[in-house]
Amino acid sequence: MVTNTSGKKKTAVARATVSEGEGRVRINSQPVELVEPELSRLKMLEPFRISGEELREGVDIDVTVSGGGFAGQADAARTAIARGLVQHLQDAELRDAFLEFDRSLLVNDSRQPEPKKWGGPGARARYQKSYR
Repeated sequence: MVTNTSGKKKTAVARATVSEGEGRVRINSQPVELVEPELSRLKMLEPFRISGEELREGVDIDVTVSGGGFAGQADAARTAIARGLVQHLQDAELRDAFLEFDRSLLVNDSRQPEPKKWGGPGARARYQKSYR
């Protein structure tokens, strides 16, 4: 059985395909062990630390991530992987464990940057007023 899931964070979108296998996790066709920086790698592998490493040996996960920066991509991939595991294994206990640890493992973060407005260099900042 093959399961397709997705995860989002800011402008980053991750699509994960979970299938029966021997524990390969690939991010953009590259083994997860080669992902840099290390913080991103640890973030992406968080679902396996919660569920247990022995769960990883039964599945192959292929993740495609696009958009955003490295931190947003890591969060999006993490959500896609966690959702894929829950959907593939259909395990309510695993779902509850993920939700208890961090809700953003299964739920997308909908926060977006506020758009820039006129009269200033950013969303809230205004240009300085000169009197003379």
